Amino acid sequence: MDWHLGHAIAYTSKISPWFLESRKSFLQWSVLDSYYTAVSSSGAALFAEKVDFYKLQNGSDIRGVAVAGVEGEPVTLTESVTEAIAAGFAAWLLEKKKPSASKRLRVSIGHDSRISAQTLQDAVSRGISGAGLDVIQYGLASTPAMFNSTITEDEEFCCPVDGSIMITASHLPYNRNGFKFFTNAGGLGKPDIKDILTRAASIYEKVAVECIGHSEKAPVTVKRVDYMSIYTSNLVKAVRKAAGNIEKPLEGFHIIVDAGNGAGGFFPGMVLEPLGALTVGSQFLDPDGLFPNHIPNPEDKAAMKAITQAVLENKADLGIIFDTDVDRSAAVDSTGCELNRNRLIALMAAIVLEQHPGTTIVTDSVTSDGLTTFIEKKLGGKHHRFKRGYKNVIDEAIRLNSIGVESHLAIETSGHGALKENHWLDDGAYLMVKLLNKLASARASGVGGGSKVLTDLVEGLEEPAVAVELRIKIDQNHPDLKGGSFREYGEAMIKHLENKADSDPKLQKAPVNYEGVRVSGCGGWFLLRLSLHDPVLPLNIEAPSTEDAVKLGLFVLSTAKEFSALDTSALEKFVQSS
Repeated sequence: MDWHLGHAIAYTSKISPWFLESRKSFLQWSVLDSYYTAVSSSGAALFAEKVDFYKLQNGSDIRGVAVAGVEGEPVTLTESVTEAIAAGFAAWLLEKKKPSASKRLRVSIGHDSRISAQTLQDAVSRGISGAGLDVIQYGLASTPAMFNSTITEDEEFCCPVDGSIMITASHLPYNRNGFKFFTNAGGLGKPDIKDILTRAASIYEKVAVECIGHSEKAPVTVKRVDYMSIYTSNLVKAVRKAAGNIEKPLEGFHIIVDAGNGAGGFFPGMVLEPLGALTVGSQFLDPDGLFPNHIPNPEDKAAMKAITQAVLENKADLGIIFDTDVDRSAAVDSTGCELNRNRLIALMAAIVLEQHPGTTIVTDSVTSDGLTTFIEKKLGGKHHRFKRGYKNVIDEAIRLNSIGVESHLAIETSGHGALKENHWLDDGAYLMVKLLNKLASARASGVGGGSKVLTDLVEGLEEPAVAVELRIKIDQNHPDLKGGSFREYGEAMIKHLENKADSDPKLQKAPVNYEGVRVSGCGGWFLLRLSLHDPVLPLNIEAPSTEDAVKLGLFVLSTAKEFSALDTSALEKFVQSS
C-alpha cells in the first residue's frame, strides 16, 4: 500500500506552537526534521521501502515513471515520493528566501497534458501545503508561464509567487513525468536539484508512514488561478508593439498550430486570433496525455511531417509546432520548408543580430559548420559552439555576458531558445512571437510575401547533403568495464579516437571544442560525445555526400571496434546500408 505525506498534513494543526516557532527560524532543515519526527510519532508506522531519489535527477530536472503498465518500467514517481520531493523543494525555498514570521511563501503549480498530471499535482500540493506554504494551482500550463509567474506583478493573480513547479517530462512517453523548478532567478540548476532530492530522501525516510485505521488523503487548501490569460496577453502585447501598436497586425495571415496534444493548444485562440490571424487547420490542440497523433517534439520527423502536411493542405502562410510543455518550438514556411534545428538557429540569429550587431550566438555542440559560416560571414556575428543541454547553453551565455562578451541568444538544435531580453528563459512561444514580430513589422512597413520574409533571412545557409545522429551504447555489465563507470569507459574511447585523429593527416581536430571530440574531414565533420545522463556515445556526422559520410563513419567504427563493451550495430548498419 502506498503511503501519503498528505496524512502528515492532517496533523499540522496539532503542532502549531512548533510551526510558529519554525517560521521564526525560517523553517531550517533541522526544524523540518523535528516536525516530521513529531508527525511520525503520532501513531503511524514507518514505511520500510527504500527509494533512490538521486536516480530521479535528470540534469536540472527530475524525471521518473509515473504510470504503471509498461514492461520493465516500474513506477518510480509515486505519490509519496512526489510529496517528499515537494516538501524538499519547500524546505529549500524557505531556506533561500528566509521569510519573516508574518510572511507565507507562495508556490505556483502547473502541469502539461500527461495522464498522471492531476494525481501528481495533488501530491505536490500536499507536500507544499504541509510545509506551511500557500499553494496556487494553474492547472494546464506551459513551462515558460510557470517561470513568468515568479516575476509577474499582479496581486489579483497571486503574483509574484516565490517559487514555481512545472509537472512535465517534455516529449518523453506517456508513462513518464517529472518536475521543473523556478524562482525569480530562473530555473534551478543541477546542484539545487541534488539538494532538493537530498532533503526529499531524508523526509521520506523519517516520515514515510502508513496511517492506521484510515487511508483517505488529508484535504489541502489551494487557490486556483487562470495565469495563462496573463501570460498570453503579454505575448499579444509584444507582437502589437513590434508592429507599431496595431490592434490586429496579423490580419490576413493564415497561421496554423500543431500542439501535439500537449499544453500548447492555447496558442491559436489566445495569441494568434486576437492578433487577427486565421488559424483554420490547426491540429491536435486538445490535451491528451497518450499523445495519439505524434510525439510533441519539434525534432521528431513524424511531428514535423504532420505540421508540414497541414501547412500545405491548408495553403497556410506559416505553421508552428510546440513540444509538450511549450519550452521548445519550430516552424514551417508556406512552401513546406522546415524551420527547425540549424535553420531555426540561423533564423533567430538573423533576427537577433539585426537588433544587436556583432553579438555572440551560443549554441550546443552539434550545430553545423555551415551555421558557423552563416553567423560569422554573412550575419557578422560570433558563433560560440558549446555543450549539449539547454541549461548548459543558457548558463554559458550568461557567463559570457558576465565577463564582458555580449550575447543575446542561447539556442539548441532541439528547439530550446532563450533570449537575454526575455530573462534567459527558454520559451517556445516567445521564440515564435519573435517570428510573428518579423511578419507583423514587415506587413506594417508595406512588405508582403508572407513567410518569405522569414525564409529570406536564412538564404545562404549551407546545409549538408547527409546529416545523421547514431547512438553507440555502452554495456555497463561488460567485463571490460572492470567495475568502473560507463563514463570513464566512454571518455577512454573518446580520448583514443582523438589521438587517432591527430595522427591522420586527412583529418583535423576542432581547435576549440567543449564536448567530446569534433573532427573535420572528407568535406564534413563528426562529433562523438558522451550522453549527459545515459551510457551512450552519440555520434553526429555531416557530410556533402553519402560516400563522405561513410568514410567518416568507418573511421569512428574502426576505433570503436577496439572497445568490446560498445554496441556499434547502429553505426555498422549505417555504413553498410549507405
